[in-house]
Amino acid sequence: AFLCLALFLGAVAATNEEGKKFLADKATEDGVVTLPSGLLYKVLTKGDGKFHPTASSPCDCHYAGTLIDGQEFDSSYKRGNPTSFAPNQVIKGWTEAMQLMVEGDKWEMYIPSDLAYGDRGAGGKIPGGAALVFQMELLKIKGDKVPKSDEL
Repeated sequence: AFLCLALFLGAVAATNEEGKKFLADKATEDGVVTLPSGLLYKVLTKGDGKFHPTASSPCDCHYAGTLIDGQEFDSSYKRGNPTSFAPNQVIKGWTEAMQLMVEGDKWEMYIPSDLAYGDRGAGGKIPGGAALVFQMELLKIKGDKVPKSDEL
């Protein structure tokens, strides 16, 4: 669970060349949305929730994270329990994505290094400059909520 509680330290890092190519290729795939920040996502399951969490709303989520080569470095699914955290307690890519999600949504996110762990990497498993892939499922918003946006 080291990823869930990781503080974003504001490290700015360029995504490595392999990651840049991966993200550019993903951006051309059907169903992949590219946000102005550089975060990409694909909706795997559209939830029926009516609200988005605020940045400080604790949420129960399941997730799995991999490097772009598919090597998994963390998974709440494998631990068998969802994890609880607020969007503002995690990497920038999650902070942005979670506030766009509603309960029941399951997304696959493609996150450039500057929205993840930057040059420093994490936990000896994530190299500096790495683009990352996460599947995330927003199970429950336990704090403040804002009405669902019709834009998504």
